Amino acid sequence: MIKLENHCFLCYLLASLLIPAMTGIVNAEVKETPTWTDPKTAAAEFPGFAFLGEYVNAGQAIQVVPCQDQFYLSIYQGGLPAAGWDGGTIQHEWVTSDAIENRLKGYKKIDRSSKLEFTTPPANAIVLFDGSDMKQWGHGKIKNGLLQAGAGTKRKFQDFKLHFECLVPFKPELPLSHPDRGNSGVFALGAYEVQVADTFGLDFSPSAWTEMELLKKPSTWCGSIYGLRTPDVNMCLPPLSWQTFDVKFTAARFKNDKKVSSARMTVHQNGVLIHDNFELPEGTGGGPSGPRPEVAEGPIYIQNHHNPTQYRNIWIVEN
Repeated sequence: MIKLENHCFLCYLLASLLIPAMTGIVNAEVKETPTWTDPKTAAAEFPGFAFLGEYVNAGQAIQVVPCQDQFYLSIYQGGLPAAGWDGGTIQHEWVTSDAIENRLKGYKKIDRSSKLEFTTPPANAIVLFDGSDMKQWGHGKIKNGLLQAGAGTKRKFQDFKLHFECLVPFKPELPLSHPDRGNSGVFALGAYEVQVADTFGLDFSPSAWTEMELLKKPSTWCGSIYGLRTPDVNMCLPPLSWQTFDVKFTAARFKNDKKVSSARMTVHQNGVLIHDNFELPEGTGGGPSGPRPEVAEGPIYIQNHHNPTQYRNIWIVEN
């Protein structure tokens, strides 16, 4: 028979062994992925950041993605997507950290973000965000003059042209196609999402994923109309580069609570047409709840999906 004091001692001993172990497990589960939101800081703290980007050389182009202590290369013939690429098969390579500099010899690094047209609002636009205040938003916050992911407009809209600019974080330790690489999105009427994420350098073709796990399908990548349509071309620029979106949207029409015409959406990403007057069969959405209900009007909603994606220069012209 075990005496009470011995029993208590055994409980204490067991707890002293288990609690630290369990704490270690919990800490491992909640350990944050290294994340950078500023290119200068990323360059100073992560050596591989210097190689992130786009390169050209004599009719060939390469996109370089740092990933899990290596570099993933997408190689295009003719030039970069929407800038000379012949549309043929994209080749891919994994290159180690000690070999990447030599692999890129002879190539010139370019920055297409610096040549984008960061459009000023026209006279008839409603300026939703210019860095100065949150008057147009029912919720959300500003940090360093930038709108943080997780915001919704006070006003409701129907038909419009929307312009916004975004910067996705740099998270090189996550696998390619991981949904947590900058996951955010902008919703028309709170019901139809244009996805924002870091899928720079990734290939839509299934053949590119025969030896890697495809964690999220291309119809949920950056520029997609989430779950409904893959972009015509992957126009995602490197993380920590400012990117532009222009969305022309026509809302669905209803009569006696019955839809009589579908919503339509045209999207330009970084100045390139990626969806042309696409007819939306339903609202977008994932998970067990399914597609979002379609509506005749609604707010502009910027999704917070636990990533520090940032936005600026947001304006809208109502039709």
